[in-house]
Amino acid sequence: MQRKIQSALISVFHKEGLEPIIKKLDELGIRIYSTGGTQSFIEKQGVAVTPVESLTDYPSVFGGRVKTLHPKIFGGILFRRELESDEIEAKVHQIPPIDLVIVDLYPFEQTVASGAAEQDIIEKIDIGGISLIRATAKNFKDTLIVSSRNQYAKLLSLLEQGKGATHFEDRRSFAAQAFATSAHYDVAISNYFAQTLAEPQPIFKASFTASQTLRYGENPHQKAHFFGDLEALFEQLNGKALSYNNLVDIDAAIDLIDEFEPQIPAFAILKHTNACGIATAKNTKEAYLKAFAADTVSAFGGVLVSNTSIDEDTAQELDKLFFEVLIAPAFDAKALDILKTKKNRVLLKRKHIEKPTIQYKTALNGVLWQDKDLQTEGEQNLTTVTKRKPTESETAALVFAAKVAKHSKSNTIVLASDSQLFASGVGQTSRVDALKQAIIKAKHFGFDLSKAVMASDAFFPFPDCVEIAAEAGIKAVIQPGGSIRDEDSIEACNAKNMAMVTTGIRHFKH
Repeated sequence: MQRKIQSALISVFHKEGLEPIIKKLDELGIRIYSTGGTQSFIEKQGVAVTPVESLTDYPSVFGGRVKTLHPKIFGGILFRRELESDEIEAKVHQIPPIDLVIVDLYPFEQTVASGAAEQDIIEKIDIGGISLIRATAKNFKDTLIVSSRNQYAKLLSLLEQGKGATHFEDRRSFAAQAFATSAHYDVAISNYFAQTLAEPQPIFKASFTASQTLRYGENPHQKAHFFGDLEALFEQLNGKALSYNNLVDIDAAIDLIDEFEPQIPAFAILKHTNACGIATAKNTKEAYLKAFAADTVSAFGGVLVSNTSIDEDTAQELDKLFFEVLIAPAFDAKALDILKTKKNRVLLKRKHIEKPTIQYKTALNGVLWQDKDLQTEGEQNLTTVTKRKPTESETAALVFAAKVAKHSKSNTIVLASDSQLFASGVGQTSRVDALKQAIIKAKHFGFDLSKAVMASDAFFPFPDCVEIAAEAGIKAVIQPGGSIRDEDSIEACNAKNMAMVTTGIRHFKH
């Protein structure tokens, strides 16, 4: 069903890209209604425009808070063209039809992000715009709603192809986008108020405007999309499109590497969200080589991340390894020349952006929501519970190992020095199995466990892990504590002259 556009209402905050549409509407003989700054913008194009006030016979009032909220505006949009009684009412009340509405919304989210005062934020809650969007979208059988400047190009194409007429499916498509725009805007406002209450309300609402279709999900038979703005996080310098599994691993990699201050080069290699290697060193190349040494097998096909720039020397070493993704804050020109020789190798340059402090996922017939685990223990958070205190180097190693354990799948045991992961046991159903796995791996790759400390993501319910660690030569342990049998593990440490510290913070990761 085609509808000829006879009149249009234009009221926008952002005017970029609007000029060619105005000229096309004028060329097609379509009457334009407008108000305020948009009216002035149209007049500067030399195009005739009818002020909304002349239609409503009512001025803009309350500092512009009320401009388009009037029966002659909303009647012109909402009356049903095919319904005779509506047509009669429109004529009786002298309500002209409005067939096209171009409107956007005040930048509420940007105003909140800018740190503006609450009064400024409140003034950016759009009333007239959101009402115009919903009204026009509701009557999509007769009217066309353009709710975003991202639709200007498509609108211009429709106007040119249809010579001012639109098809039903086009109007329905624009309406769907309009309701998505409206919903996103309301979610942003709802979340702002929920977060600023003295007692925050347990309300879950999420909305993302940007999205992309992924090649597939965890497996080829699963469809997948990413909702969010990856370009705000990274500049992709090389490689194929990111997959679902890439994104999950990249998220884990960023969380892990951000535990380490950029003043000291740190490098991590991850597989299935767990670190198979991580190290710090005096330069990036050395940090990478130490991380790689922890597991030269699992590193194949991994996701790599550095907290410092990738230079030529590091790139030459990295080029010897097949990996999926490399993330860094910067890349030297010569390093890029080397790394770009593999066309599918993904290279991501990080941008500075604040990461979300909450996380959620679907579960059963609902959603699980929680604060992100942002607690990281330093030396000041350690309590020695054994007769022997850890040495200075052991203390540094315990802090390092605890950071890695925090970002490993539970149950996990991490064996490390103060600058290098030796091995870890991850995702095990028992802590004993996790420890045995870590010991086997560490020995396989030639590490001396007498130079290692042990970190656990949760407490020891029995002394067995301490006893096994002691047999392997480990001299110091870090764990949350909190078991009713803590004393058993502490006594086992004392018997073996081991040092144990507790943190009081558990770091389960499922």
